[in-house]
Amino acid sequence: MGSLGVNVPALIVAGISVVIGLLMVVVFRYTSDQKAIRVAKDHLKAHLLALRLFQDQIAVVIRAYGRIVLATGHYLRLAFMPLLFVIVPLTLFIVQLDRYLGIQPIEPGHPFLVSAKVAESVLNDTSLVLPEGLKATAPAVHMPAENEIAWRVVANKDGDFVINLQANSLLLSKSVKVGSGLTRLSPIRLRGKFWERILISGEPALAASDLVEAIEVQYPAREIAFAGLEWNWIWLFFVLSLVAGFVFKSVLGIEI
Repeated sequence: MGSLGVNVPALIVAGISVVIGLLMVVVFRYTSDQKAIRVAKDHLKAHLLALRLFQDQIAVVIRAYGRIVLATGHYLRLAFMPLLFVIVPLTLFIVQLDRYLGIQPIEPGHPFLVSAKVAESVLNDTSLVLPEGLKATAPAVHMPAENEIAWRVVANKDGDFVINLQANSLLLSKSVKVGSGLTRLSPIRLRGKFWERILISGEPALAASDLVEAIEVQYPAREIAFAGLEWNWIWLFFVLSLVAGFVFKSVLGIEI
């Protein structure tokens, strides 16, 4: 909630959904064959009507089912083509929004986990160096089967912190945000893995070394209250953008 009791995340998701719903409909209008879609839908309706009118004639019913399958395939092919123009930019847009709306900053006084995936050779020689304001509340837990180490940490104040991982002589950092509100968060920092970093990390790659593969901070998931329910923002976004899309489709007279 905002300072005035306004559900800011819900308003942001609703506003973005309306805009995306409109853009999707407009893109569909100018990248699809509207006449062919209209004809395909008319054919599909005609075959469905034939099922109702001649349901006591087996041969007609079988032919109608076959034509329904073909007409449905033709319609889906026509409707799918415009998606090719928006799927990549929409995916990248959702990935960026998720760093603000998918998770939330850690609250002071609430324990959280920091974990690192390291090489087997340094599993017992890796330590976490914490700045003032953060402290470990339990000894490190080593998981040899996964080559991972985890620390339970707690913050005693708000702030943007940098934690350091020491693996032999290698020193690597990871950002940690403590507080509230909407801010860009990166739950994991990775070595290499360009596409994985694009999708799940918001930080530069770790230094090229075989000793450390990833450093991760366990941020809590953000749930958004809307219409009496708690939503993951992506589900809320898809529902509202679909509703907005169908509203704009009717208003603008666009065939979908």
